[in-house]
This record gives sequence, C-alpha cells and structure tokens, in this order.
Amino acid sequence: MKEPSFFDRVYDVVKLIPYGKVTSYGAIAKAIGAAKSARMVGYAMNNAGNIEDVPAHRVLNRNGVLTGKHHFNGTNLMQQLLEEEGHIIIDNQVQNFTDVFWDPMKEI
Repeated sequence: MKEPSFFDRVYDVVKLIPYGKVTSYGAIAKAIGAAKSARMVGYAMNNAGNIEDVPAHRVLNRNGVLTGKHHFNGTNLMQQLLEEEGHIIIDNQVQNFTDVFWDPMKEI
C-alpha cells in the first residue's frame, strides 16, 4: 500500500477539525510529525478550498488571521464560512482565537 502524501496527511487532520473550531498551519504540521513545516501545510491548504470534504476555512495562521482567504472562490468566502459557524471576524482575524482553537495534538 502506498504511503499517504504530505498533502493527504494534512487533509486527514483538517477533516477532523470540529464545526465551530479552528486550528493553525503550525498545529497541523506538529500533528503530522513535521513541526517545522507550517509553510508546507499552507501550500497544501492553497488547493484545499476546492476539496469538498476538507473544511479549509478552519485553518488560520498562528494569530488567528485569515491568511489563506484569497484562495477561496468568491468575495470573503472564507470569512463568511467562519461567521456561519459563529466566529466573529474583525480585520481578517478570528476573535477569541484561543477559546476556539482546536489542538490536534491533544485531540487525536
């Protein structure tokens, strides 16, 4: 059996992020055993907005900023998806980020 690619491992973690929670590129990198690869997680997420079962809008930078928003189709789609889940976004940043942060190292 073929070993899953880096991107596939990222997507497997992202699929586990619960509704109403968010995580960061770095937290995902740590969870897949590639702690210094947050940027590579970002590259994986660049294409994930088009993958139906990957909730890419729930992945933010370490400060809760919607840095990947330009990879979503439509105007402010990432923000709209987060707001539909109850998040408050001000200046492209999730408010109460630490309260809604999902740490895959603790959860999986």
